[in-house]
Amino acid sequence: MHTNPMPPAHTSLVALGDSFTEGMSDLLPDGSYRGWADLLAARMAARTPGFRYANLAVRGKLIKQIVDEQVGVAAAMGADVITLVGGLNDALRPKCDMGRVRGLLTEAVERLAPNCEQLVLMRSPGRQGPVLERFRPRMEELYACIDELAARHGALVVDLYGAPSLADPRLWDVDRLHLTGEGHRRVAEAVWQALGHEPEDPEWRVPIPATLPPGWMHRRIADARFAQQHLLPWIGRRLTGRSSGDGRPAKRPELLPYEGRA
Repeated sequence: MHTNPMPPAHTSLVALGDSFTEGMSDLLPDGSYRGWADLLAARMAARTPGFRYANLAVRGKLIKQIVDEQVGVAAAMGADVITLVGGLNDALRPKCDMGRVRGLLTEAVERLAPNCEQLVLMRSPGRQGPVLERFRPRMEELYACIDELAARHGALVVDLYGAPSLADPRLWDVDRLHLTGEGHRRVAEAVWQALGHEPEDPEWRVPIPATLPPGWMHRRIADARFAQQHLLPWIGRRLTGRSSGDGRPAKRPELLPYEGRA
């Protein structure tokens, strides 16, 4: 009789990265962000007494900042599982030295992999539209590097970029840069399965059912609102070298017991 192997009993998780891992835009009623890493930690905590979780992610961080500010802290924590998602903020800037990004990502993986039982990397999701098309070559260069590093260091790669469901604009917030709560739920499911757990949602990759497209006028109003509220401030920060995360502390800086809110 064939039985499924028991999933690993991981007792701790540390998440590194930028706004994607901080949880934008999975907004809770109290104004804080939840996100896939919190959802994943809550699932893991539900089956492992004393489970501990830290989230070092800060919105807007570039890969050099992640290496300088988060990697050493995470490596010293000695967690069972470390997730690292970074480099996309660099790739989306007007000018980007992808060779430097690859080098920094390599340094991060080389420092993290020996200091955890399982390192998890990701091919970040991409929303359909002109932004994805413009930056697709850089994104794919970044993801090729991630695949190579994972193969070399025994890391898992969660392929969100190749998931049809996460390309759907309806799973992205009005800023068109961050996933909605439903998007984050699907990411948590993807990582959960990659870690060897039984699926709770085997269909996470499947697109949500089609709906009638919004009317022309509705789309124009939405485009104008997006440009005023999100695109112009984002461009302004890029031109001045500022970041939405400047001065912001890590979301959950210490590896502490976690019960979570799933």
